[in-house]
Amino acid sequence: MSDVRVAGTGLTSFGNSPERTSRDLFAEATITAFEESGVPRDDVEAVLYGNFMGELSEHQGHQGPLMAEAAGVQAPATRYESACASSGTAVREAVKRIRTGENDVVLVGGAERMTNLGTAGATEALAIAADDLWEVRAGVTFPGAYALMAQAYFDAFGGEHEDLAHIAVKNHENALSNDKAQYQRAIEVSDVLEAPPVSEPLGLYDACPISDGASALVLTSEAYAEDHDLEAPVAITGTGQGGDRMALHDREHLARSPAAREAGAEAYADAGVDAGDVDFAEVHDCFTIAEVLALEALDLEPIGEGISAARDGRTTADGETPINLSGGLKAKGHPVGATGASQIAEVTELLAGHHPNSDHVADATTAVAHNAGGTVASATVHVLEVDR
Repeated sequence: MSDVRVAGTGLTSFGNSPERTSRDLFAEATITAFEESGVPRDDVEAVLYGNFMGELSEHQGHQGPLMAEAAGVQAPATRYESACASSGTAVREAVKRIRTGENDVVLVGGAERMTNLGTAGATEALAIAADDLWEVRAGVTFPGAYALMAQAYFDAFGGEHEDLAHIAVKNHENALSNDKAQYQRAIEVSDVLEAPPVSEPLGLYDACPISDGASALVLTSEAYAEDHDLEAPVAITGTGQGGDRMALHDREHLARSPAAREAGAEAYADAGVDAGDVDFAEVHDCFTIAEVLALEALDLEPIGEGISAARDGRTTADGETPINLSGGLKAKGHPVGATGASQIAEVTELLAGHHPNSDHVADATTAVAHNAGGTVASATVHVLEVDR
């Protein structure tokens, strides 16, 4: 099998751009990715694109060929949908294609246009990632679902809202220097605790924002990178995917993420590493409790102890294992279809020393990107390593 090199990355700014279409956003991200990679568009053999709600926000299906055209690429193109894990799933498929020799160069990424729907419309659109028959029709929204998971965690292991507040504060702090982040402003624990409640025990600052944005990656085989003298020191060395029951009431535990645990174990084994080798991670913190569940599923924190990681400084920028140095979904933003590939882009830039927060992980060699769909009924995990 061939190693998979990240030759180029591209991100738009994440935020409020209701007038911009997803094809416009994706085109911008691909321009940067191609410029950084030095790979000609004519060498791209496949386009793999993640998007969740295009039919609802833009009345647009069959987006694969549309996005290939927007990127200036003439190649077979496929759209992947796995809720918030859409482009993480697309990245996994790209890795598998390159490893088997089916492709040498793949353009992979995603985009989402959400703010044009407004808060109520976007919330309704996001809800279709839950079980319509048993959850959505009963009035469940994702803030409500994650609130149930947070309360279940508190009941099982202890903790309180103030513990979660430290996660929000940490991730806003990390986003201050990220010019792609939606929220580049600091907050205090008191801001989180005094914010309007969304669904108890979660408040406004426990939730990620509604965002527009796009991400793009140019991935190549190691042989292609060597033959074309590409500067591509970062490789995706492990990939994993897991699943769980869709509806919360069908799960054995609300305070665990077995899909993420399965994906993480597979990715670690694939890369030949374990959790102790991971220097930092980007995890799917759509709500503050989601970061806790991700850390424990990835064995970066023992079960029941992830709740104190931010408060005690273990996951801060200067902690033992920095988490979400990009600002995470919480502060960087969460344009759903773009998120998985954007995490890979952020990790790549951090490992390569090109990110504003790279100084915090200057000696790092191994990192993880964790992308989740819905209430983690779907999850992908990727291990990235850099040549030192």
